[in-house]
Amino acid sequence: MGQVALGIDVGGSAVKAGAVDIQNARLVGELISAPTPKASEPEHLMEVLKGLAARLPHADGPVGVAFPSVVKRGRVRTAANINATWVGKDGAQLVSQTLERSARFLNDADAAGIAEMHWGAGRGMTGAVVMLTLGTGIGTALFIEGRLFPNTELGHLEIHGMDAEEWASARVRTALKLDWPAWIARVNDYLARLNAFLWPDLFILGGAVSQRFAEFAPYLRCEAEVRQAHFVGEAGVIGAALAANDVAA
Repeated sequence: MGQVALGIDVGGSAVKAGAVDIQNARLVGELISAPTPKASEPEHLMEVLKGLAARLPHADGPVGVAFPSVVKRGRVRTAANINATWVGKDGAQLVSQTLERSARFLNDADAAGIAEMHWGAGRGMTGAVVMLTLGTGIGTALFIEGRLFPNTELGHLEIHGMDAEEWASARVRTALKLDWPAWIARVNDYLARLNAFLWPDLFILGGAVSQRFAEFAPYLRCEAEVRQAHFVGEAGVIGAALAANDVAA
């Protein structure tokens, strides 16, 4: 086993972390988590990250943090699903100072996409690939010939007069108590809209709901190929660690 990096994935309800074997892109041990603090200002979240890192002392390499925001050069630029006090903060610097190691701070869907393209459902794919994370919102990551075009935020495309994530996210399925056919009809609308813009060769569906892919896959209708994410709930953690290793190299 080579270097073990620390991957952290910040979500709306929980912050997940894991030790990641960079050479083999796999978790070393179990994924751990802590509740996302209700007061999720930077200082509160840094305490959570410090606590998670202390529980994974063998993950002594660089740290990558997947974050629900547009992130440019480590700095947070948007706050659709996070505390607004994060906007303008240098997340990479905060994490590096808190955990005393090199850090990479990146969009959460981009991190998940990195994991899937390197070692998961998109491995070996050329052309255009779109990773979708269906959860509280809809995160997107776009890859062209294996290279990431970061911060696409296509979950905020307008569809039926609203943000796409207000129409087709997993949160909406739960809130409206939609069965699989009703929810996937909404997802199909969204896939069709993306297909009209991007004409990708492959969509990868991720997020926790993708664990039940076999149950809803029969209702999917899309011109492009659609695959289940390989890493499911681990994708953000593994992708963040892989990205962090690039920074440290």
